[in-house]
Amino acid sequence: MKASLKRQDYHSYSWKKDEFIISIFKAVVLVAFLSYFFYRSLWASIPLSAVGMMYVVLLKRKKSKNCREELTLQFKECILSVSAGLKAGYAVENAFLESREEILLLFGEDSMMYRELELIRRGLVINITLEEQLTDFALRSGCEEIRQFAEIFSIAKRSGGSIPEIIRDSAELIGQKIDAKQEMLALLSGRQMEQNIMKLMPFGILLYIGCGYPRYFDMLYHNLQGVVIMTLCLVIYLAAYVLGEHIMKKIVEDIL
Repeated sequence: MKASLKRQDYHSYSWKKDEFIISIFKAVVLVAFLSYFFYRSLWASIPLSAVGMMYVVLLKRKKSKNCREELTLQFKECILSVSAGLKAGYAVENAFLESREEILLLFGEDSMMYRELELIRRGLVINITLEEQLTDFALRSGCEEIRQFAEIFSIAKRSGGSIPEIIRDSAELIGQKIDAKQEMLALLSGRQMEQNIMKLMPFGILLYIGCGYPRYFDMLYHNLQGVVIMTLCLVIYLAAYVLGEHIMKKIVEDIL
């Protein structure tokens, strides 16, 4: 384990070097494609670079969302392992420490949940309570299930109830909730595939016509009237793209 552990804020995504380079490459390809398809001119890539920058921002948001979803799944395995440890007679703090081994086997040393459990271990060594660390983790995670678990744990600590029993029940309920969400997202993936096909359909149709009649669209390029028409088409397409992404985002947010 690297010594330079830091508390990560999962609300914002930090690019890895190779991911950022790949994202920039994708944006460049997108801008070049739009420049050629709508204007048949590389000069159009200058104003269209704004579209490329927006695309990189959207990719970063998607990465951040995927990161939180993966963290939620890893957390589910963690609290189920904690629940099993409590049934075996471990104290709460020890149950969290013991869950590191299972998380290590399931997700590896570089996984988000393993890093968080290592932070918890180090915090306990310097007398930072588990309650404080779980609350901090919940705030940084941006995950509803982690926030709920931290709140339940905090209430159980203050009320003096049977903490092992409360945590076991909470872990099972939250685990079931996460599983249900994953099933709904799996069903929604089919609709997302259909949406992706619809995004590419206009280009496919026009490419087919262009291959069958090579000079069919020549009147739309390299003249003022054609530039205005193609710009209008591009604006309509981008508006439809953004609207489709917004609708799908709202649906996913309602599920999550």
